[in-house]
Amino acid sequence: MKKIFFVLFIIFSLIGSSYAASSSSGTKTTSNYDKAVKLIKFAKKYEKKGKVDKANKRYEKAFKLLLKSNKKKPNNADTLNYLGFTTRKLGDYEKGEEFYLQGLKIEPNHKGINEYLGELYVVTNRIDLAKERLNTLKDCNCDEYKDLKEIIEGTKKSKY
Repeated sequence: MKKIFFVLFIIFSLIGSSYAASSSSGTKTTSNYDKAVKLIKFAKKYEKKGKVDKANKRYEKAFKLLLKSNKKKPNNADTLNYLGFTTRKLGDYEKGEEFYLQGLKIEPNHKGINEYLGELYVVTNRIDLAKERLNTLKDCNCDEYKDLKEIIEGTKKSKY
């Protein structure tokens, strides 16, 4: 009887250790960029509910993660787009514009950057520059063009 328990103990120990090894090696780490994008999505939801303080906390956390991501992998237009977005959402239009322009140097037709930079230009009362961004988007047949056009025309209020 002791031998049976001993054999079962050994078998279960081997099964357990092989399971633990396989499950721990399959663990996927989430990048700082991905974490930041999640935070931005939550922040937007809070904003829609009028919970600006909670939204801003998410934007601040996202901004810090994006800085780390940009340091690790510089010159990524998507990261620069969200760096511009988060700084703009936190009220630093000048720094937001710098990030957007950096991103456009890398990817001049980036839809997100062109839309958000256009919105920044509307908010800072530089409609001619906003129309330039709109012109860049005119052939994309995308929501970014439609949204920016409506904001420029005043038929849609900029949330940003």
